[in-house]
Amino acid sequence: MYEKEREEMVERLVKWGYLTKPEIIAAFKKVQRHEFTPANVRGYAHVDQPLPIGYGQTISAPSMIAIMLESLELGPKQKVLEIGTGSGYNAALIAEIVGGEGKVFTIERVAELAEFGRDNLQRTGYGRVNVILGDGTCGYEAEAPYDRILVTACAPELPKPLVEQLKVGGKLGAPVGQHYMFQTWTVAEKRSENEISVRECGGCSFVPLVGKYGWK
Repeated sequence: MYEKEREEMVERLVKWGYLTKPEIIAAFKKVQRHEFTPANVRGYAHVDQPLPIGYGQTISAPSMIAIMLESLELGPKQKVLEIGTGSGYNAALIAEIVGGEGKVFTIERVAELAEFGRDNLQRTGYGRVNVILGDGTCGYEAEAPYDRILVTACAPELPKPLVEQLKVGGKLGAPVGQHYMFQTWTVAEKRSENEISVRECGGCSFVPLVGKYGWK
């Protein structure tokens, strides 16, 4: 069930130019998106739109997730930190891309969603993803540094702890801007301990990133 819908979703994303990298396309084909959506919206799992998952949070539209993952150039064996577990879908895609030799850590501030995401990941075979309950704007220093850091909520600026926890040569992707408006998907590359190169990859719309280094 839903296999045909998932295949058609991936075909559309490839046709529209959102998906280009073979390893990311393969992950989209394998991870069962409907398993990460609440029952009341499961029928829309493969429509290109955000879906509510409760507690004022959403699972992003497939095209936006494709932009995030492709812009960060995710690949095998990387250590990745995700800020905002939500349903766990992004983390499952990341786990699929980095493979068994990679590591994925994901932080969620809402306890109920952390449990929802953890259950979804374990049920679908991605129990190796480490789900942490806490303030994602502070990162997760215990496992730093990271090859990639992905932020799935809008920050007023790139959170300082996340930049500090990035490896030299690593990349951090985050929506930066105001609440729900005037947001830009931003990718920062750490050229050295004191040099960050930032590029903007287009407009987007995310829920606010709440925390010590985000929105209060």
